[in-house]
Amino acid sequence: MSEHDLVIRGGTIVDGSGGTLFDGDVAVKDGQIVALGNVGGRGAEEIDARGRIVTPGFVDVHTHYDGQAIWSARLAPSSSHGVTTAVMGNCGVGFAPCRADDRDLLVRVMEGVEDIPGVVMTEGLRWDWETFPDYLDRLEAGRRDIDVAAYLPHSPLRVYVMGERGAKREAATEGDLARMRALSREAVEAGALGFATSRLNIHRTADGDQIPSYDADTAELKAICAGMSDAGSGILQIVLDAYRGWADEFDVMADVVKACGRPATYTLACGNDGPPTWREAIARMEAANAAGSSITAQVMPRPIGLIAGIELSVHPFVLCPSYRAIAHLPLAERIAAMRDPAVRRAILSDTPEPGHPLSGIARIWQWMFPLNDPPNYAPPADQSIAALAAARGCTPADYAYDAFLDSAGEAMFLAALGNYENGRLDAAYEMLTHPNCVPGLGDGGAHYGAVCDASYSTFLLTHWVRDATEQRIDLARAIHMLTSRTAQTVGLGDRGVLRIGAKADINVIDLDRLQLHRPEIVRDLPAGGRRLDQRASGYDATIVSGAVIRRHGEATGALPGRLVRGAR
Repeated sequence: MSEHDLVIRGGTIVDGSGGTLFDGDVAVKDGQIVALGNVGGRGAEEIDARGRIVTPGFVDVHTHYDGQAIWSARLAPSSSHGVTTAVMGNCGVGFAPCRADDRDLLVRVMEGVEDIPGVVMTEGLRWDWETFPDYLDRLEAGRRDIDVAAYLPHSPLRVYVMGERGAKREAATEGDLARMRALSREAVEAGALGFATSRLNIHRTADGDQIPSYDADTAELKAICAGMSDAGSGILQIVLDAYRGWADEFDVMADVVKACGRPATYTLACGNDGPPTWREAIARMEAANAAGSSITAQVMPRPIGLIAGIELSVHPFVLCPSYRAIAHLPLAERIAAMRDPAVRRAILSDTPEPGHPLSGIARIWQWMFPLNDPPNYAPPADQSIAALAAARGCTPADYAYDAFLDSAGEAMFLAALGNYENGRLDAAYEMLTHPNCVPGLGDGGAHYGAVCDASYSTFLLTHWVRDATEQRIDLARAIHMLTSRTAQTVGLGDRGVLRIGAKADINVIDLDRLQLHRPEIVRDLPAGGRRLDQRASGYDATIVSGAVIRRHGEATGALPGRLVRGAR
């Protein structure tokens, strides 16, 4: 009879602590690590990890699987890239608490902010909950490949308490604030990791309106975070609007953190040009933490941006009237129509109509690059659409148009709009390696037709660890950043490290062979909705609670993922 459920043999163990690597075995029983080093007993299942690294499962602290965790058993792309715990409810958007009359509003919010088609949510959500504890119960009843944890989101909370007044962003009354505080405490006591909100101007509903939580005053944020204080747990997740200046924005967060005594985590990025204002945010964070606060910044390890394509939400012609006249056609017929010289002239001469703020991004030609296989997320300036068009002697719009025709509509472009200061990742490296920063912003479960950044863990390991020739991140440090550092940031102390007694969330990775593949369109959402997916080679096995959920890039069918209730 086997002594262990699983033994991983002969790998190089990178235990997540940031300490020295060592060769050895990992034994698992009943979902926990029970032995490390030279394991003598046999396992019911054994994995040969010679020549591989063995790491804790990755913890992604910024996802939006709030809907996908309801309608799907697999949280891809995250689970394809070593992630074993995903934290959702970020940016203050989600689906609970919610009364029946407000469901359409929350769908419009998610459709606008997170690019999830309304029909997908209408078809996929059962709405068999009202309160946030109800929603957590619904998550707990489901089965999925990886673990999930959730924040209490601000916009649903505001609408639940204030009704139409909340949706219209009217000021909360003292009674409203008391109710929000009580519901915040209730949510944390039921298992919320904390409370999430957004102050970002471009976070808008599908109708173009500001989301309910936008610009909520400090008194409201303090009241809700006081509910976390009442519960004795919870972290504030907030998206600040750097466009309004770090000084005022950071002070809002710092004031709330000081008042409630709870930690916070926020989004940090840099522009591609102009003054490096992100340094001010770093300095303010250092000062606040030196004064006793606990504030962590989330940093994307590669450029922040969108993927543009004819079959996706955004591309250079999406708002052109002449293109919109044929946009309903199947792809092959649409491309055939675009080959017509008259249609081409009309589309290229159109002035794009007003639309969602993100749609105009697909015409910032100097920061748009072809996205091929394998994808290059750090392309040189001479590979921008602007530069390639100049070399060919045509306009950038002509170049993009031809790329779609030449590929039968399959061409994709990376619109690198942030974290690519002066066309380099130097600033991203400096932010990422700061002691008060963690990797994040993968946004898995959202932006289905425009973003596929949930693969950032694979990029970090290939670009910054294995392939870097100048700035490098040591392997032990990189794994620490992806595992125990992110887990500790949100209070999940039972995972993120390979030690006896820890939860058996583990990756076995062939680092030499690790490679990202080009994003692809799949149609596996409710109502046949499409999303971007991205695969990787080199993950030999991903294990959740001792069960192998993926082996050599393929799902095994195991669904050990559970809801994580609160800090631990």
